Amino acid sequence: MAVFEVRQGNSPVILSFPHAGTDVPADIWERLNGNGRILADTDWHVHTLYDGLLDGATTIWATFHRCVIDANRDPEGHSLYPGQNMTSLIPLTDFDGKPIWQEGEAPDGMEVEERRNAFHAPYHAALAAEIARVKAIHGVAILYDCHSIRSHIPFLFEGKLPDFNIGTDMGRTCDPAVEQAVLDVAMAAEGYEAVLNGRFRGGWTTRHYGRPRDGVHAIQMELAQSAYLQTECPPFAYAPVKADRLRAHLKPILARLAETAGSLQGSRNTLRQER
Repeated sequence: MAVFEVRQGNSPVILSFPHAGTDVPADIWERLNGNGRILADTDWHVHTLYDGLLDGATTIWATFHRCVIDANRDPEGHSLYPGQNMTSLIPLTDFDGKPIWQEGEAPDGMEVEERRNAFHAPYHAALAAEIARVKAIHGVAILYDCHSIRSHIPFLFEGKLPDFNIGTDMGRTCDPAVEQAVLDVAMAAEGYEAVLNGRFRGGWTTRHYGRPRDGVHAIQMELAQSAYLQTECPPFAYAPVKADRLRAHLKPILARLAETAGSLQGSRNTLRQER
């Protein structure tokens, strides 16, 4: 199976989709239990939601499901949110804390390493290559990591999740102008709620690649699936009318990021001249 798909563009903005894939190799699928085979924790249709919103954007998405291995987890297995419930590099449970593997079929340490080499590493090698390519063109690159999740998951968080959940690891992964560009549009979106660095402050991808001093800015957007799905349960159907309403706000977010990249490039050029 293909581990990832890349669509190269000439924009300074890169859209990554680590959790939109639903491919599961047959030998792994046979070991999932009935609950695991629902694939409930997919970022359902999120790549469709963003499709065509920014001309020239580079896109890269992992085709494999997160039950194979989670492309947005630290490959060394370190927790992103110490002390809080979350799934591991290869999840043993779903987001409700329920097992996804048949009895005795959960992967062991050797298999974790094999899957890391076969899936996680190639995806991130491709992502790193695209970041380097885009930065070589523009002098800066903005990585926008696209996610979505059910709006109610008591095992992970209390209450209802806001529609827009922006994560920058408390401002560490991008220039303040990048953070503000996204926040301004999200906060002004009528009928939606937005939060910055709330329950989701940016996953491993955002924290790993976000190096604003080196001209690479990363930001995560975790969308509540209630904003664009018909229901947040099987069959997790896409709701075109709801989605189009949401896309009307996502489009200016990406446009603002592209504009901001231009100003950041100018700042870096000025800094080089002063040096």
